[in-house]
Amino acid sequence: MADKQDVKVSEKINDEEEDDIEVNGVEENIDESAKSKKKRKKRKKKKVGEEEPENAPDEIDEILNQLKLQDQKDTPTVNGVEDGDGKKKKKNKKKKAGEEGSESKEVNGEIAEEKEDGGKKKANKKKKGGAPTQQTTPPTIPISDLFPNGNFPEGEVCEYPIPQDMRGAKDRSTDEEKKALEKAQYYLYEEVRQAAEAHRQTRQYMKSILKPGMQMFDICETLEGTARKLINEKGLEAGLAFPTGCSLNHCAAHYTPNAGDKTVLQYDDVCKIDFGTHVNGHLVDCAFTLTFNPKYDELLKAVKDATNTGIRESGIDVRLCDIGKSIQEVMESYEVELDGKSYQVKSIRNLNGHSVSQYRIHAGKTVPIVKGGEATRMEEGEFYAIETFGSTGKGVVHDDMETSHYMKNFDVGNNVAVRVAKSKQLLQVINQNFGTLAFCRRWLDRIGQTKYLMALKNLCDVGIIDPYPPLCDIKGSYTAQFEHTILLRPTCKEVLTRGDDY
Repeated sequence: MADKQDVKVSEKINDEEEDDIEVNGVEENIDESAKSKKKRKKRKKKKVGEEEPENAPDEIDEILNQLKLQDQKDTPTVNGVEDGDGKKKKKNKKKKAGEEGSESKEVNGEIAEEKEDGGKKKANKKKKGGAPTQQTTPPTIPISDLFPNGNFPEGEVCEYPIPQDMRGAKDRSTDEEKKALEKAQYYLYEEVRQAAEAHRQTRQYMKSILKPGMQMFDICETLEGTARKLINEKGLEAGLAFPTGCSLNHCAAHYTPNAGDKTVLQYDDVCKIDFGTHVNGHLVDCAFTLTFNPKYDELLKAVKDATNTGIRESGIDVRLCDIGKSIQEVMESYEVELDGKSYQVKSIRNLNGHSVSQYRIHAGKTVPIVKGGEATRMEEGEFYAIETFGSTGKGVVHDDMETSHYMKNFDVGNNVAVRVAKSKQLLQVINQNFGTLAFCRRWLDRIGQTKYLMALKNLCDVGIIDPYPPLCDIKGSYTAQFEHTILLRPTCKEVLTRGDDY
């Protein structure tokens, strides 16, 4: 911006001298009368900035106005906006097609460049609501890159059932107040949907490569490596929610191979693949059963049907015991024939579903899979892992085999006193890498921990870390599992992890 210029009026006592007034090089000579000394004394007392003498020529005002107009014309602009205080902003005129150079345009919130011929280059990201970029094989593109607008696929949406005691709100799907509550939870819903999509794509890939002869250790490493890429693992902000369970046959849950485990997947095995993902601690827990021999089809059908029954019966104000009763009725209506002998499929009564919350896989409420459970009710806004286990054995599991799963006690703080130096160091590593999420020995090996077994045992003995050994029915029996995570939204029930496979 041009500098402002002052009008100076010079006065001298000598009657023969002239006063010069200069404005941007324009001089006006004003002759002063030497007749009156009083007038000259008054002019000397006036300060700079006071009114012009009454006999000052009008041309000075015109010159000042011209200077102001010239200043506005000379003001530099940046992107069409004047660079000065108090100046009115101007917009750039659009370039015509065919002009040299390129210009940026906004297309549905994304930036695209305009070519010289007037055409548009492909936007950096897909348009809002458009089809996502296609995933690679094997999957390597993070889910957040596939859906850059942050709108992740919604799970299966279901209407709420009317509870057996007829208690519950009606017409939730059209209630404006409930819709407003959902809008307030938008970012939470999108985070858990992102985790669910990572789970779907990971299991879809794993199903395409799993075959007899693969080592269980390699299966878990491949699955977890894929999930880490898709969820874009970043410390405790995003990653795996717990170790991959790959329990075989009579082992129903909590088995994952430790270092040196050479177990191989066989054609006649019944393998439960159970893993979870999370974004900012908002996690999904989902599992399926893998078999190669078709003789187990009826067993898988029974457990899948029971899980879907539990999902269908779940809802706001529904009693947990009513869900368990319905699950057991469906599960035990099936029979499976193995090697010429029939077995009734039994619900494993000391295994159950559970509520989940942020950074907490077991949040306090349990969903039984047999009758006679608690009369506690489900509530609006809660997340639940609805899982069922069917067995050809006794229908009861017990601790067995070598422990691989561990998890910090959620009620223990980070500043707990630990006397053993090695245990204290290991606890710091656990807090930094896993927090209150479950972990396994393989994960400690992965981050460079060595000779930690005694320290880990010490943390378990003092109650800071809880061990979760494998849970097994009688040897020779076969167990199956299916599981989904559901969200009890204010207007409807959403099965977050539902996919085309199950």
